[in-house]
Amino acid sequence: MLISRKVAITGGLSCGKSSVCRILKDLGAYVVSADNIVHQLLSSDANLGQKIVQLLGQEVILETAVQDDSNRIIVDRKLDRSKIAQIVFHNLKLLKALEELVHPAVYREINKEYQRQKQLKNPSPLFVAEVPLLFESEGQKYFDKTIAVIAHDEICRSRFLAMGHNEEDFNNRMANQLPLSQKTLHADYVINNNGTLLDLQKTTRELYKNLLS
Repeated sequence: MLISRKVAITGGLSCGKSSVCRILKDLGAYVVSADNIVHQLLSSDANLGQKIVQLLGQEVILETAVQDDSNRIIVDRKLDRSKIAQIVFHNLKLLKALEELVHPAVYREINKEYQRQKQLKNPSPLFVAEVPLLFESEGQKYFDKTIAVIAHDEICRSRFLAMGHNEEDFNNRMANQLPLSQKTLHADYVINNNGTLLDLQKTTRELYKNLLS
């Protein structure tokens, strides 16, 4: 079966985007994550790394002494994601500038993976990308359909805090995202994740069938 649709999953912080993606993967979809792609790009894309260092400064470089196969000590240099986050989440101008560097690179990688999957003899029937800042980066134009996963604010806050984060971090991240009401308006489909995991599984299965019909 050919891949019929290229779908993006988005939504608010701790609304359950990743849970929906796991369910879709179990149902047969091929799933990629924008966050994972960012991590890979920061580790492997030297050109992007240089631009980020030019933007944020040398302090975002993490140097670690490692031993190679010949027992020589070499210095491994990589971008420190936690330091980058610490800098940009307190500076809206730098955050926007960073996103202008990273988002286009992420969408290029998503499309490369989509094209690779299309060439397979038996590709998955659905290609799904989890993109937290889909509408903020105007990325919906790259997909056939979009899905917003939403939940009540207090539920999201509780889930976020339960993962070991703090309330200030939750508020800062939410301030840099579109309100859920706006994401709902932009999306082709909306999944309300205020109930149990079983409720979410049922809703997602129904949507999966709809997307393939």
